Amino acid sequence: MARLYKNMEIFQLSYSLALDIHKLLDKFPEEQKENITSQMRRAATSIPLNIAEGSVKKSQREFLNFLSYAYGSAKELDVLLSMSKDLGFITKSQYDSIFGKLDELMAKLFGFMENIESMFENKKKFFTRFGAK
Repeated sequence: MARLYKNMEIFQLSYSLALDIHKLLDKFPEEQKENITSQMRRAATSIPLNIAEGSVKKSQREFLNFLSYAYGSAKELDVLLSMSKDLGFITKSQYDSIFGKLDELMAKLFGFMENIESMFENKKKFFTRFGAK
């Protein structure tokens, strides 16, 4: 059940966000390269990678697992962005701009995941009506 991940809005948003994060991190203090910077790069990169990898999985459940990993990385990035702002590595304006994109991505990713999950619920309800367990 291969899906064209490049056509998915969640992939496009996550890819664009990852590029923005990488550009932003180039301005971080050198002493953070092994700490926050490294974590943020991995988290930001992980989001589109998991969407792409999950898109080629055979079942919707497998795809949903990879979307869940992507969502977890987005939440990790959320915390790291807040920490970066509070530590003075980025300005409030930079934070607001990047977080706005991240927030939009998380909302759309969550909605996409809920849509896939609803397919499982409908199947469960269908089989329950006919006595299957």
